[in-house]
Amino acid sequence: MITKKDKDLYSYQKGAIFEIFKRFDNAASDYHLLYQLPTGGGKTIIFSEIVRQYLKTHSGRVVVMTHRIELCNQTSKVLTEFGVENKIINSKASLEDQENYSCFVAMVETLNNRLLDDKLDISNVGLVIIDEAHYNSFTKLFKFFNTSFILGVTATPLSSNINLPMNDNYDELIVGESIKELINNRFLAKADLFTYNVGLTSLVVGPNGDYTVKSSEDLYTNNDMLSKLVLAYEEKCMNKKTLIFNNGINTSLIVYDTFKNAGFPIKHLDNTATKKDRADILKWFKKTPNAILTSVSILTTGFDEPTVESILINRATKSLTLYYQMIGRGSRILDNKLRFDVIDLGNNFYRFGEWGSDINWQQIFKFPDNYLDNVISDEEIESRFRYEMPEELQLLFTNSENLYFDVNEVYVNSIRNGKSSKIVLQKAIEHHSRMCVENSNDVYDALNLIKELNDEIDYLIKRYSKCISKSTPNFLEWLTGEYKKRLRSYIRVNFDEVKTFVVRN
Repeated sequence: MITKKDKDLYSYQKGAIFEIFKRFDNAASDYHLLYQLPTGGGKTIIFSEIVRQYLKTHSGRVVVMTHRIELCNQTSKVLTEFGVENKIINSKASLEDQENYSCFVAMVETLNNRLLDDKLDISNVGLVIIDEAHYNSFTKLFKFFNTSFILGVTATPLSSNINLPMNDNYDELIVGESIKELINNRFLAKADLFTYNVGLTSLVVGPNGDYTVKSSEDLYTNNDMLSKLVLAYEEKCMNKKTLIFNNGINTSLIVYDTFKNAGFPIKHLDNTATKKDRADILKWFKKTPNAILTSVSILTTGFDEPTVESILINRATKSLTLYYQMIGRGSRILDNKLRFDVIDLGNNFYRFGEWGSDINWQQIFKFPDNYLDNVISDEEIESRFRYEMPEELQLLFTNSENLYFDVNEVYVNSIRNGKSSKIVLQKAIEHHSRMCVENSNDVYDALNLIKELNDEIDYLIKRYSKCISKSTPNFLEWLTGEYKKRLRSYIRVNFDEVKTFVVRN
């Protein structure tokens, strides 16, 4: 069997191995060490070489833990490539031959069950490696390895559970190469980032600290968001191999139907797919140059397809880890691929910063609450938005010189002059009526154009409600309906007068 040697490792990978072994040699036998390296940096390569070297120089056994079957199988394969004979501990595995192995690869739940049943001998385990260590399912197993050196590896040393910070379970963090350094040294592709502003105030945060599937599906399956998704694809991803990430199986299925009906080559994948279906879909995706694959979280880990050219984030998330995992799926480099596109439809760029920007992982590890407390809120993000009418919509209003109505400016001026805040809505109605009238031949054309202003009116009402500090969902819905009703009435009554004014000016 051909195995990997030291010369196959990059200098930064060798440096990481040296630092980790230095801790191993000098720290207590039950030391808990965390190592951070970006997705695509080769964490599995690094810890596989660590296992190889450890087994050559120590008498103890090694256990490698993962949280998904795909990662379990991939890890076992890489260890084998490094010349490490290993045994996968899954629900079907026989343990009668366990004495023949010094290295075990196991999923968390299966390992937990085997240990509770006392069916796996771990009396001589000196090293435990935890892949994707930010997941908290691993911590319940620590009690079985209270005399072992534990090495956790992750791209984002921020716990998936805000109530279980990683510094409670690890003594130290070693930070590896940054994304910027890996890009500069041609180990990762550079991301070209694009964002489409999305109103997220209807989303609900669940007990796990992230947006609920239900509220996400309500938002991302409406016609406006589906149209925005297709537009984003056509503008930025057309004829590029594209991954679409969603929050909810129903959303992904509707995205699949939408793109398929539009004639685009697309398939859907979620965790209910059989092993064969998953293999067939991923094979199709690999071989099809302009393929689109819409999915639900299943491809955020354990999936490596370097030919991906575009990542379309069709969801919002409060999870820094998930944000980095999704984008990382496009960062694998090829000879003819040094860049890839990321299109964000969840305001995630505003929330976390650009992928590859400087992040102080040590600060996040030591003071996670401080980081989480300072993540920008959706309300603050949206307060910075300015509505930009899409180009195809602007073509319907070519006779209008000014398409933008500044709600904040009109509100502030009105209050300063001692006038009621309601004057803002009246001036906005006059502004929109003029836009509709000056681009119409008759009153019926003008009334039809109101429908084209739905997004702008929604934005305007939200900005106005922020100004008057009254933004409950029921109030917004009522005010939006009232605004459109008053706008239609204004156009019917004043069409001729507005038309005459427009012609004269």
